[in-house]
Amino acid sequence: MYDYLIVGSGLFGAVFAHQAKLQGRKVKVIERRDHIGGNVYCENIEGINVHKYGAHIFHTNDKVIWDYVNQFVEFNRYTNTPMALSKGKLYNLPFNMNTFNQLWGVKTPAEAKEMIFRQSKEFSGKEPSNLEEQAISLVGRDVFETLIKEYTEKQWGRDCKDLPAFIIKRLPLRYTFDNNYFNDKYQGIPIGGYNKLIENLLDGIEVETGVDYLDDRDKWNSLAKKIVYTGPIDRFFNYSLGKLDYRSLRFEHQLLELDNYQGNAVVNYIDKKYEFTRIIEHKHFEFGKQEKTVITREYPKEFEEGDEYYYPVNDKKNNSLYIGYKSLRENCVNVIFGGRLAEYKYYDMHQVIASALNIAEKELINE
Repeated sequence: MYDYLIVGSGLFGAVFAHQAKLQGRKVKVIERRDHIGGNVYCENIEGINVHKYGAHIFHTNDKVIWDYVNQFVEFNRYTNTPMALSKGKLYNLPFNMNTFNQLWGVKTPAEAKEMIFRQSKEFSGKEPSNLEEQAISLVGRDVFETLIKEYTEKQWGRDCKDLPAFIIKRLPLRYTFDNNYFNDKYQGIPIGGYNKLIENLLDGIEVETGVDYLDDRDKWNSLAKKIVYTGPIDRFFNYSLGKLDYRSLRFEHQLLELDNYQGNAVVNYIDKKYEFTRIIEHKHFEFGKQEKTVITREYPKEFEEGDEYYYPVNDKKNNSLYIGYKSLRENCVNVIFGGRLAEYKYYDMHQVIASALNIAEKELINE
């Protein structure tokens, strides 16, 4: 008999498992995929750690979380400075003085602010009714048309006029020549890849891969006092209230016989003529000097059965449906729900870890 059976070996499951083991609990982790780590899993190709399920860049302002992950693996000094290709021209991201200079030739913050003010005043004093209006009211029409519109429509598979304003409520505008995408104090990639982080979190813990908890939940429930479930919440309840919507991604990995393809880890492809939204060149996450390189094209898509889950579609309809599922959880006294899928919430990595630590602390102290 286990104290906790943990369903899923991603960040939430691995952190909870580690904390439970520290408290002397008997723990087992089961994983539907044939590897541990969830979406942070890396595959080694020609000595390059390939982020199999999309780019994962760790960043946080929380020193407690930063110190927590660094006890398991050392992080490098990688700083995320993505580029965007639009109409044949490269632009720096996030929107900063380099971007404004590339767009308009302006050289001072005052000139940039004046351009944005002039282009956004058409929506001054109005409550934006959709994403397009929200974006223009924040950054003006040029930035929207050049760097937001087509990329966003590819990402969500919908016209910007049909997307809710809240998706893009805060667009970072930086009136300095600073290409660092994140404002967080701590940022980097685990040296040797994310697998080292997960493996060290799960060190000494029994793990079984290639098994789906929901295929035989009675069997698994009989083995443990409590279940920690990190999968899709609607699937847990057999879609009894209906299916929640997700966006998914398809990845096209390519090994190239050259040492440097694009000179940057992340390049966004804005134009709709490219079906993919960005190209990742993985070796740049770890300053690699390998003779070959691996690139990944990222194609967004509507979730279909058999796809991997990525982004919850947190519009009014889905949020309302999730509230219904959340109420069903109250009857599951021996199940702990956590993580992006079980909570139907977009989490960054540091937020998942913080959530797992908080839930583990409450659970293990109160048990």
